[in-house]
Amino acid sequence: MNVEKIKTALWGAAGGAALTIAVGFFWGGWVTGGTALEMARQSADRAVVERLATICVDQFNRDPMKVEKFRTLQEEGSWKRREFVEKQGWATMPGEDAPANRVGSKCAELILQAAL
Repeated sequence: MNVEKIKTALWGAAGGAALTIAVGFFWGGWVTGGTALEMARQSADRAVVERLATICVDQFNRDPMKVEKFRTLQEEGSWKRREFVEKQGWATMPGEDAPANRVGSKCAELILQAAL
């Protein structure tokens, strides 16, 4: 048995494994389990906000004063639109007592986009 050949083969295998890992994580899109879990949580949160924002827009569309309130929403600064939508009650989901988290901003965005 040639120890030098075995040594060279083991170093080659270790180098190949390290290179594979480096390429996989940096360019191959591999992520750790924790990162994948966080990405899934963020994706789910975005999906929930998107879905609830469409309900918020529907509640805006049912408001008998929507034309006047739409003008007011347009005049509000971008930083105050979420607060305006929440005060109108549109971001509060049926059966809830408080506005859904982060829905007001997305709802205001969708309302203003629909007018374009």
